[in-house]
Amino acid sequence: MTAAPRTRWLGLASLALGLAMIIVDATIVNVAIPSIIEDLGLQLTDAEWVNTVYSLVFAALLVTVGRLGDLYGRKRIYLGGLALFVGASLLCASAPSGTLLIAARALQGIGAACILPSTLSSVNAMFRGRERAIAFGIWGSVIGGMAALGPLVGGWLTTDFSWRWAFYINLPIGLVAGTIALLTVPETRDPSAAPGIDLIGIVTSAIGFAALVFGLIEGERYGWWRPTDTFRIGSWEWPFATLSPVPVALALAALLLPTFALYELRRVRANRPVLLDLRLFRYRTFRWGNLAALIVSLGEFGIVFVLPLYLQAVLGYTAFQSGLVLLATAIGAFLGGPAAANLAQRFGARQVIRAGMLFEAVGLLLIVPFLAPDTTGWRLAPALFLYGLGVGLATAQLTSVILAEVPTAQSGQASGTQSTTRQVGAALGIALLGTILAAGLGSGTESRLIDQLGIPPQQAAALARAAKQSAGQILVQLQTQPGTQPIVQAIEAAFTDAARRSALVAAAFILVGFIASWLIPDIRLERGPTAVSEPATAEPRPTG
Repeated sequence: MTAAPRTRWLGLASLALGLAMIIVDATIVNVAIPSIIEDLGLQLTDAEWVNTVYSLVFAALLVTVGRLGDLYGRKRIYLGGLALFVGASLLCASAPSGTLLIAARALQGIGAACILPSTLSSVNAMFRGRERAIAFGIWGSVIGGMAALGPLVGGWLTTDFSWRWAFYINLPIGLVAGTIALLTVPETRDPSAAPGIDLIGIVTSAIGFAALVFGLIEGERYGWWRPTDTFRIGSWEWPFATLSPVPVALALAALLLPTFALYELRRVRANRPVLLDLRLFRYRTFRWGNLAALIVSLGEFGIVFVLPLYLQAVLGYTAFQSGLVLLATAIGAFLGGPAAANLAQRFGARQVIRAGMLFEAVGLLLIVPFLAPDTTGWRLAPALFLYGLGVGLATAQLTSVILAEVPTAQSGQASGTQSTTRQVGAALGIALLGTILAAGLGSGTESRLIDQLGIPPQQAAALARAAKQSAGQILVQLQTQPGTQPIVQAIEAAFTDAARRSALVAAAFILVGFIASWLIPDIRLERGPTAVSEPATAEPRPTG
């Protein structure tokens, strides 16, 4: 039997709280990095690993943990993830050195990988019909809104308290989420799953996805072919002077991920336990919905990466002020998610997804003319609100559509797969838009310094390289030095052009996702997944 209606909604609140915690933690550290560097005396390389290791571990384990939830219970995995995440947050907050902080962030990534697919598959199992659409709307708005709230919360805590509070804050949140979940979330699993663990599948998928995400995120930093920076982990240093680690990582991903797929197909044919049942892609909503989610994530996460850099470097905003500007996106997402459920019932989920993508694209296009060195956050806010509204509409219903035909028993696998799809899309989007931003900033600065100011090419190249490597943050230093105003204006103009170009590319990705959404079959989600792919008796089965 399923839980009572009131208990279900309390359970959803617990799942949303845990989800919000890990989404905020993916962005909250960005604005705290300068304080962490100063307090712990970190090298820039170590500071960047504080962020990178979380994303790598998170993306690498999503599929694995989703399947473990199907086998051993989604609630159990969720609670275990919460406990690990909270414990790792305590280690982060009390870390006396960069090495321990990076190790604790890796543990946080494991906990986050346990939480995300468990929340989604539990929502899929707990709700049906109209309630299910509303629940997915809330889940989707949390994803979109909390990603924008992270910089605001991080800026506030770092400015008024300490960077350590960016981690301490997870302790009460995790405790409340876990307590409510323990009392209200039913335990569900796949009762037909064959016993046994697919170890080769776990290893090949985890290393393959980790290598793919590393290559996409770090290509601009370490070089896409030849090394542009020294790659090191602790005392170990990359030994090749003419070959970057990035193409090696991408080649490893290109080898392991197809190997993983072929190996899983062999195990399916032999009726052996699998980590990912690739027959899920036979469902049209799952297949085409994941494709649309991958493409849309390219634009969504890429622009969230670019805008804070622009606001702080060109407009001189603090981390907290940048977060306030992005609050418009969060408000739009929080309004769009729940509204998507009612709109989907009236017009169909596919139409709501398309409307959301159009709002996103139009919002990004409206941002472009307002990106200028003399702009203000108030000018950007309406376009960001429209963009956030589109994120709320599209994310909620796209998630629901992806799982619409998937049997409830396999929702853990499906949830992990769609979450991995979004993570890979986000990494690719950040890599592409980051590359566009860096290339435009470097070349634009150099050409302006030479052509407009007559600065010697060697000096112009050095300034352009500094602007590129610092993502424009060199402006903060130059603005305090006398006689540098013409150079500052040249860099600001180059940054503005590069940011505009990045916004246009992000809008183009979302429009391509809009086109891909036409491949998704028109399924009325208020019927619930049982109407499409399961017998009417296939309700979530309590096991705990």
